[in-house]
Amino acid sequence: MPLIDPITMSSTAPSPIIKSSHPIELLPTDLARLFTHTHPAILLAAFTLSFPALVVNPVSTLLNSLPPLAIIQASYAVICLPATGTAAKLDKKPKPGAKKEIVPSRAPVTIFYALLLSLLSIPLLTTTQILFGAPLTTHLPHTLLSSAHIALLAIFPLVYVHGSDGKKWREVLSLYSPVDEVFGAAVGAMLGAWLGAVPIPLDWDREWQKWPVTIVAGVYAGYVAGKIVGGLVLRGKRIEFD
Repeated sequence: MPLIDPITMSSTAPSPIIKSSHPIELLPTDLARLFTHTHPAILLAAFTLSFPALVVNPVSTLLNSLPPLAIIQASYAVICLPATGTAAKLDKKPKPGAKKEIVPSRAPVTIFYALLLSLLSIPLLTTTQILFGAPLTTHLPHTLLSSAHIALLAIFPLVYVHGSDGKKWREVLSLYSPVDEVFGAAVGAMLGAWLGAVPIPLDWDREWQKWPVTIVAGVYAGYVAGKIVGGLVLRGKRIEFD
């Protein structure tokens, strides 16, 4: 119903209510609470064990470690995260006397969807790395495989929880999304990749300085740090640029 302005005596429409988005909530299970804390340790342990081989043969090591990484990330998503479209239903409280709505599992379909879109993001991530200084005429397999690791770490969980929600993706890409462990991990992975390039041009003549060893190391370290900070320290806050 329109309101009457007491000064102008003209009708005015009520201002629209702008709904703010909320951070992603973990699934309300003990297993989810346990696995979300062990997940970073699993990732770091796996990367640490593969690091010597990564230095010696980056291409084969990055390629062979993709399936285990996909399994770890898929397990994290299914155990800990609400599949896209189910978060609102999980938060919705039933009316007094009414039975709680049973939310059907969308995890299998969403896992496939998220993996597919993550793989489709590899060319964009590769192009971004080249624009930031990755070798253009050489080491293309190295850059593609490092982009695949970034996609599984940073992009896959975001697609799993947000799907194709345009509003949420605009918030993510503009860094306006409320901080949670999924968004924090993605930001951390991207920052880690950027900072990982710092040691490469230094004149230390170390074997681990070759492309893209330090990039991948930065991605994993940044992902774990961003997940912990986003989930435990800055949860619910927004990144301020002022």
